[in-house]
Amino acid sequence: MTSARAVAPAMGLSNPKVQRLRRLVRRAADRRQEGVVVAEGAKVIYAALDGGADIRELYLGPDADPALEDVAGRSGAALYRVSDGVMDRVASTVTAQSELALVELPSATLHDLASAELVLVGVAIQDPGNAGTMVRTALAAGASGILFCEGSVDVFSPKTVRSSAGAVFALPVVQGLPPADALETIAGMGLARVGTSSAGGQDIYEADLAGRVAIVVGNEANGLPADLDAHLDQKVRIPMLGPADSLNVAVASALVCFEAVRQRRVASRGSGS
Repeated sequence: MTSARAVAPAMGLSNPKVQRLRRLVRRAADRRQEGVVVAEGAKVIYAALDGGADIRELYLGPDADPALEDVAGRSGAALYRVSDGVMDRVASTVTAQSELALVELPSATLHDLASAELVLVGVAIQDPGNAGTMVRTALAAGASGILFCEGSVDVFSPKTVRSSAGAVFALPVVQGLPPADALETIAGMGLARVGTSSAGGQDIYEADLAGRVAIVVGNEANGLPADLDAHLDQKVRIPMLGPADSLNVAVASALVCFEAVRQRRVASRGSGS
């Protein structure tokens, strides 16, 4: 059943609200100033709602999911219709979605992870697709949260939000802290800091990852910087049987996170709990 709320006529590209929306899609500084995240597509918007995010504004094109109008009515979001072709000029994707929302920027901190069992930490992650996939991986592995240290990509950019399939709204995402400071805080929370390396370290299938751990992965090209070694408790490597000498950082994150999951399940069965 659709909402009975009144909706103004569809807006064209020259409408000031549409021009503002276009700027928000393209400019990180504008998004930070307004404290919003751009969520594109019905799937991502529903993920934001499921994660308890506050939808401030909802923009729907002619082919939009009609159920979202009722969602706007229940959530109190301002609802706007846009004319045919407007989303093609506004959206960040080549093939534009018919739905776009402005969501309140989440504000998680490391203190939200104080009782975490599993945390994923990214250092100098540069690719939005990798960052989004890492968030999605952390959520799927049951991590309590994910941290992207200072120098990493904007985790709440439209491309990263899209790559995460909306997972950025479903668990605490912390960003912007200096790596050494963040890792020392994590140690103070009682988590073992396990860094990944392609050149050395213990085999992940032999390392003990069953306890409370923070898995730390580095830049796509350079890995973890050597000056962070003093802030790690252990280094691990993923054994590779072929001639490749490294893996994509998002793939590596998934392998180590799910090895930690596997070890926890084995330990749980062994304890009879």
